[in-house]
Amino acid sequence: MLYGKHNHEAEEYLEPVFGAPSEQHDLPKYRLPKHSLSPREADRLVRDELLDEGNSRLNLATFCQTYMEPEAVELMKDTLAKNAIDKSEYPRTAEIENRCVNIIANLWHAPDDEHFTGTSTIGSSEACMLGGLAMKFAWRKRAQAAGLDLNAHRPNLVISAGYQVCWEKFCVYWDVDMHVVPMDEQHMALDVNHVLDYVDEYTIGIVGIMGITYTGQYDDLAALDKVVTHYNHQHPKLPVYIHVDAASGGFYTPFIEPQLIWDFRLANVVSINASGHKYGLVYPGVGWVVWRDRQFLPPELVFKVSYLGGELPTMAINFSHSAAQLIGQYYNFIRFGMGGYREIQTKTHDVARYLAAALDKVGEFKMINNGHQLAPREDREWTLYDLSDRLLMNGWQVPTYPLPANLEQQVIQRIVVRADFGMNMAHDFMDDLTKAVHDLNHAHIVYHHDAAPKKYGFTH
Repeated sequence: MLYGKHNHEAEEYLEPVFGAPSEQHDLPKYRLPKHSLSPREADRLVRDELLDEGNSRLNLATFCQTYMEPEAVELMKDTLAKNAIDKSEYPRTAEIENRCVNIIANLWHAPDDEHFTGTSTIGSSEACMLGGLAMKFAWRKRAQAAGLDLNAHRPNLVISAGYQVCWEKFCVYWDVDMHVVPMDEQHMALDVNHVLDYVDEYTIGIVGIMGITYTGQYDDLAALDKVVTHYNHQHPKLPVYIHVDAASGGFYTPFIEPQLIWDFRLANVVSINASGHKYGLVYPGVGWVVWRDRQFLPPELVFKVSYLGGELPTMAINFSHSAAQLIGQYYNFIRFGMGGYREIQTKTHDVARYLAAALDKVGEFKMINNGHQLAPREDREWTLYDLSDRLLMNGWQVPTYPLPANLEQQVIQRIVVRADFGMNMAHDFMDDLTKAVHDLNHAHIVYHHDAAPKKYGFTH
């Protein structure tokens, strides 16, 4: 055979990616481009768009998980196409979700003589919405049976001022008044002594928080349960119950403080939510809600989907979504077990304690649980917002923000320690923070004289 001048190699594979036409002009950003790009060009352009974003591992603002084992990542990549809601097409995925619910219910001490039920969600916000809806519908049935005029007042939800914004969304979206129990310097969590001042016949429930996002503190749920028990004895026709928002504490407290009674061991706790993507150690996109017994989940909120020739009950706001995160949750459960989770969370706790002690030694700060303020000093010109700026120069994202209503004059910083924030990184962080404080104390720059500037810093 004779060969002539012919090149079988495609030019597009030989062309350097930064010599491609897509790199020679600005592509349209808010409308579709006219022509397709090669996969490697599109990949390069998107990666370049993300270059100047922060490193998630250095983000000390977020509770969300920023590391998973490579095996878990590969497993989740392989299951991205599975639709979690399609039970008949993916029956093994449905069984995995069922196992996770059972594992979590057991972790939260669901009573053996009751019939718990639960589901995965996109995150804790959806789980809170479902828990809130169940409380509202269950209250409405009790109110109707008691002869209460449902149109006289809007139903209300009782919660401390340390609530996460998803509860405000719930109240707005589903037409519920929010009765907020104020926080003060003596009560940095739910004021149990005054919580009943905000409860009436139209209260659908009380939300207790296991891990207030501002400070990390826990509401005293055992004390709240006693108060609610006393109230319910006096109001047998219209009792109130407790939903626990354990977004951050639900997968942390059972391993670090197993003696703390906050879950279904308390008689008036009827539902609990948690984020699998926080201390459940899964990448963002999975939450859980569990009811201690089916009676607390009104049947009209449950829908039937086809499943292996039969029907399977489901409750969700989101419908189609990938099963990858809940499969990642199951991987973690069987990979780590009780011992592994305890080991990881104990290390995390130890790092947090080291940081608290190290920050105290700096001498500039006043500690508030897991958050810190600047200690009073007349000659200091800089604020915590300035410190956040200095730390960001080294890549550390540390939130500075005011506390909620009644305490908004107090500006604090919060450091969230996650599983991937080890002792070595903690020492590096303290080196950078100590240098930042030194530089601020000796710098000749313009400071933010307003302690809480309007549009600056971390938006909580």
